[in-house]
Amino acid sequence: MKIAITGAFSYSGKYIAKRLLEKGEEVITLTNHPNRPNPFNGRIKAFPLNFANEAELTKNLQGVDVLVNTYWIRFDKGTNTQPQAVENTKTLVRAAANAGVKRMVHISIANPSADSHLPYYWGKAANEKAVTESGMSYAILRPTVLYGGGEDILINNIAFLLKRLPFFLIPGDGSYGIQPVHVDDLAKLAVEGVYSKENYTVDAVGPDAYTFKELVNLVGETIGAKRPLISTPPRLALLAAQFLSLFVRDVILTPEEVDGLMGNLLVSKNPALAKTVFKDWLCENKTTTGAHYASEIKKHFA
Repeated sequence: MKIAITGAFSYSGKYIAKRLLEKGEEVITLTNHPNRPNPFNGRIKAFPLNFANEAELTKNLQGVDVLVNTYWIRFDKGTNTQPQAVENTKTLVRAAANAGVKRMVHISIANPSADSHLPYYWGKAANEKAVTESGMSYAILRPTVLYGGGEDILINNIAFLLKRLPFFLIPGDGSYGIQPVHVDDLAKLAVEGVYSKENYTVDAVGPDAYTFKELVNLVGETIGAKRPLISTPPRLALLAAQFLSLFVRDVILTPEEVDGLMGNLLVSKNPALAKTVFKDWLCENKTTTGAHYASEIKKHFA
C-alpha cells in the first residue's frame, strides 16, 4: 500500500512510519517542517502540509490508500490556534476524501467532548466528527499522555525539573489520575488500524495508572532525584511554571493542561490496549529521562 503520514519526521509519526517501512509499505509524509532532518535516509518522500492550498493537498494525496493523521497543536501561538487547527484538520480530511483515500487512521486524545470548555478537548471531538463523517473508513485512537524516545514532553520534563530543582510544586492535592502510554505502543495500534477494515474508536492507554503525585514520586525515586512535593493552588503552580518557562524559552504548562489533568482526563475507563509497563520502562531509561529539556516551541515553531 501507499500510506501518507502527517508528521512522519516528528514524534509519534516517526514511530508509526518505522513500523510501516518494516512491513515493506510505501510511506510518504505531509509536513510543516520540510527542512527537518529525514531520519529514514530518504526512504520517505516529503510533501508540504499546506492547509491554505487544499488543491495541492488533494494532489499530494492522490494514489494514497491510507492517511495516518497525527497533526494537532498543543497550545495557541500566533495564528496557530486550536480553533484554526480544527479547520485545518477539516481541510485535510476533505482533501483526502477528494483524492480517493480509502481509509484514515486518526490520532485523537482520551476523553474528547464537544461540550468541553477546553478548546483542546472540544477541538479533538470536532476533528473526530470530521473523520467519521468523511465517507472514508476509519480507526480513531485516543491516547492519554505519550512517553518514550526522549522526545515526550510531560514525563521527560517532569524528570528534567526534578533533577534541577530542590522541590516540585503539585497543582492541588495530586490525587487526580494519569495513565501514560508508550509512543511505540501507540504506533503498533496505529499500524493495526491501517490494516483493519472496520470502523472503530478506541482508547490507547498503558496498563498502569497512577495519581499524579504517585507518578512524580515514582519518577523522582527512579532517576535518583526524589524531591519534596508541595501541594499548591493550581494558579500558583501555573504561575511557577510560567516563570520557569522564561528560562527554557518554552511553554512548560498551560491552564488547559492543568484543568485537563485535574479533571481526570488523562485516564481511561476502558481496558488498556498498550502493553509497556511505565515503571519498567522508567527503570531501563532512568539515566536518559530528563537529561535534556524537550521544547515544544523548538520542535514545532523554531
